[in-house]
Amino acid sequence: MDEIQKNYTVFGSESDFDGRLEFTDNLKIVGHFNGTIVSTGNLIIDKVAVCNVDKMEAQSIIINGTVTGNIEALEHVEMCSGSKVKGDVVTSRIRIADNVDFEGQITMLDKEPEIDLFSAASDEYKQSLVLKSDTTSDKEFGSDK
Repeated sequence: MDEIQKNYTVFGSESDFDGRLEFTDNLKIVGHFNGTIVSTGNLIIDKVAVCNVDKMEAQSIIINGTVTGNIEALEHVEMCSGSKVKGDVVTSRIRIADNVDFEGQITMLDKEPEIDLFSAASDEYKQSLVLKSDTTSDKEFGSDK
């Protein structure tokens, strides 16, 4: 998942969790989850898992089971064959396999500039946006700049 190995936690099939879950590494849910997930790590929903969430937020999310609720992933969301998803999805990249039961809307994120918004001076941040948009438009219109 990541070039740097992170911890990997599994909520087993006997797990039944209600509430707010926050984590920074990798998590696989095999059991039942009800509540909110907020993470900077990666999340896998197993094929027998059932998740009812107001919000599920992670770096990347792979769904093999059932998810009801809104999903947000900075990198990507993957809905694998046989999964059931009911809710809106916000992500940079998405893959929906054949035989997925999906009901909701998808909003695609643009890649943000490679600068930390909170540590950059406002002029520096604005300049990075201008540079990025200039580079993008040159490629789109075939310019050699």
